[in-house]
Amino acid sequence: MKEVALANKHKELGAKMVPFAGYNMPVSYEGVNAEHHNVREKLGVFDVSHMGEFLVTGENALALIQLISSNDASKLVDGQAQYTCMPNEKGGIVDDMIIYRMNAEKYLLVVNAANIEKDWNWISKHNTMDANLTDLSEELSLLAIQGPKAAEAMQSLTDVDISAMKFYTFEIGTFAGMEKVIISATGYTGSGGFEIYFKNECAQEIWDKVMQAGKDYGIQPIGLAARDTLRLEMGFCLYGNDIDDTTSPIEAKLGWITKFTKDFINAEALKQEKEEGPKRKLVAFELDERGIPRQGYDIVNDEGEVIGNVTSGTMSPSLEKGIGLGYVKSEYTGFGKKINIQIRKKAVSATQVKLPFYKG
Repeated sequence: MKEVALANKHKELGAKMVPFAGYNMPVSYEGVNAEHHNVREKLGVFDVSHMGEFLVTGENALALIQLISSNDASKLVDGQAQYTCMPNEKGGIVDDMIIYRMNAEKYLLVVNAANIEKDWNWISKHNTMDANLTDLSEELSLLAIQGPKAAEAMQSLTDVDISAMKFYTFEIGTFAGMEKVIISATGYTGSGGFEIYFKNECAQEIWDKVMQAGKDYGIQPIGLAARDTLRLEMGFCLYGNDIDDTTSPIEAKLGWITKFTKDFINAEALKQEKEEGPKRKLVAFELDERGIPRQGYDIVNDEGEVIGNVTSGTMSPSLEKGIGLGYVKSEYTGFGKKINIQIRKKAVSATQVKLPFYKG
């Protein structure tokens, strides 16, 4: 089990530690609901240093990224980030990731912790154009400082005007006295904020300064459990739940990051799927009565026939009702249409809704 640089800090704070993607990670501190509301109303800091980071450099860096990525990275300018996925050759997804463009010949790819080795091998396999690849995953720490008060609370730690940063842009500057920190206006919560990337050896000092700067604003450390409820309220996909090697970006409603204006792995098959329409689609639903949908539960029609399955589900702390995502046969999909979630022996009625669940 790998340890992140701040593992001892989390243990000192009384975090409940659990194995996650090969790392010993804090799943909660005070409790999921309290942490969730703290991010929605104030701000919280997540240690997500288990994420993977690959540096792609050289004159063929963009060519490699364009081949493996469904989105069009040629549209990026320096200081911009882009959400995308890597399609496999069978219609599924190797991983979803964020691309950061440092300059025309230097990009940072941020991938999921559980897929670091798989992604590295996949990208290396397709690197026939000899772009330079460097795995920085073991060297970097990553904190997500999220919530409506995040920018105001952290401004004293940096010369970068973080409140003026646009969504999915980044700057490299000084933060908490440390140089060459990537400050990124990205996140996974839907409540604003940013993420910071820095060398492991700076982790303890940066954590302490972040907590001190946020003290008067109500900052709290937040675990992975609340990260999951926050992202689900926004309808953000989680790799391994809502998308994986068997789900296509078209059926996962990720057509907006699948650009057929360029060639990429499996583009022709995915284009055909888009034109013909997928056999199933990822839908968002709210339960019409009490209950908690869980990953793996069957979705059934009124006759009790299985028409899909739940991929993510929880009791929403913000909405105080059961919400979830799941794949459903296309003929049963549509906003406002009813489906049923099989919770133990009871088929619980649910309504398909437009994302996000949490409107802010």
